[in-house]
Amino acid sequence: MSKPAEQTVVIARSAAVVSIAVLCSKILGLIREQAFAVLFGAGHVFDAFVVAFRIPNLLRDLFAEGALSAAFIAVFATYNEKGERETWRLVSNVLVFFGVFLSILTLLGIFTSEHLVHLLVQEEFAAEPGKVELTAKLTAIMFPFLIFVSLAAVVMGVLNSRGRFFVPAMASSFFNLGTLAAGVGLAWWLPSLGQPAIAGMAIGILIGGVLQLVYQLPTLHKTGFRFTLRLDLTDPGLRRILLLMLPAIVGLAPLQLNILINTYFASSLAEGALSWLNYAFRLFWLPVGLFGVALAVATMPVVARFAAQKNMPRLKETYVSSLNMAFCLSVPAAIGLIMLAEPIVRVVFQHGRFDEFATMRTAEALAGYAVGLFAYAAVKIMVPVFYALNRPRYPVIGSFLTMLVNLLIILGTIAYLEHKALALSISGAMIANFLFLGVMLYRTMGGHPMTPLLLGVSKIGLASLLMALWLWGLKTMLFPGGPVPDRLFLDVVAVGFAISSSGLLYGLVLYGLKLQEMNILVQRLLRRQPDQLQP
Repeated sequence: MSKPAEQTVVIARSAAVVSIAVLCSKILGLIREQAFAVLFGAGHVFDAFVVAFRIPNLLRDLFAEGALSAAFIAVFATYNEKGERETWRLVSNVLVFFGVFLSILTLLGIFTSEHLVHLLVQEEFAAEPGKVELTAKLTAIMFPFLIFVSLAAVVMGVLNSRGRFFVPAMASSFFNLGTLAAGVGLAWWLPSLGQPAIAGMAIGILIGGVLQLVYQLPTLHKTGFRFTLRLDLTDPGLRRILLLMLPAIVGLAPLQLNILINTYFASSLAEGALSWLNYAFRLFWLPVGLFGVALAVATMPVVARFAAQKNMPRLKETYVSSLNMAFCLSVPAAIGLIMLAEPIVRVVFQHGRFDEFATMRTAEALAGYAVGLFAYAAVKIMVPVFYALNRPRYPVIGSFLTMLVNLLIILGTIAYLEHKALALSISGAMIANFLFLGVMLYRTMGGHPMTPLLLGVSKIGLASLLMALWLWGLKTMLFPGGPVPDRLFLDVVAVGFAISSSGLLYGLVLYGLKLQEMNILVQRLLRRQPDQLQP
């Protein structure tokens, strides 16, 4: 097997390990969202929760899973050559610094929670009695979540750089498990104390964040890490991380501003719009997490190593192969979400207080988000390559481009499409970002092999077309006249059959067309050894 093919297998195997862990997390996450749907439906209370969680979660995306994670991995990769003692000193210093910094930021967020809520919503949201007060209370409860999940991201970066993918990928499962178990239990108990049930779910979020960090610590200890309480602001490693974070934060800020912009506009729409968009985005994020994030996590250390070695041919091959994998997995997932949006939402969420009207509106949003799924997955792979090549300005420019495109689409369509405009605006913005980054990365790397990429995309396109025709036929037979009361079991079977059969058809077509990434992975699985499956 050639070296590029071997590297493809390494990335595919690592991505598969991460995907298994992410799948566990996403299943638990969907169960958590089902609990929300059953207990609170899509209306006043859950709208308040969505806005409240938006603030600490936005900062989490900005610090933990964005700038901090990328900058830390880049610096940590160079410290591995300096010896264990210096490496662990850096990790301890980073943990202490961000623990202190985020604690201060959290206290500020708690004390200004009501002011923050007013900045996020329009008058229509604030006009409902008690809605802003409830949102501010939930925000204050959930803000400390930021501390624990950010420190968990540092630990995850250490473990990924040491080749440990499964445990950190499973950490989010413990977040969802803690949120679900503690949140539902407290939601039943708190009303007896005169507190809103939704506050129990907010406390559950905080408990889940603690579990996400604590779960990874034993594995971190096994790698040789020993914590030392030190805060050295002159540490060159810490300073380099902060310097790398600055452009990353600037680059990610427009993406987070897109979320705030969409939240702001959604707060002016009908009651439940925030809930519909949130439920739809949770479903949409399942394939993004399974494919895009998993591939990005598996690719990042490989790309960073080739960039440090200045081995551009291998870096280009790795990038093209990873991009093909992203398209191979995300394009059929997008088609499935668009064509089966309504039955999927019905099966997952239409229980308890979540009614048929909410199902229809959520399905419309889900289809809108799915349009940009391939771009989401591809950008997750592209951005780390820019950072590995020390070219962070292009993701920064791309992020500002997404904000502009997002706002223009909203302003041009919200009067006609309402909440659907907000889902489509995110997809349109991400597609624009994908096109821009693709061109800039090609120029930055001095070109890369286009023939395998174009050949791969054409094969993926043909297989996806056949799959779409198959799904269209199944949909007319299995879901001809809309929902039928009391047929949940039949709907589950029908959706399961539609997804599994279309996925099998797609895989067989791609294997027959000899897509390299698909064939290598299948051949590897067919002759795998037990030790090769260990994370």
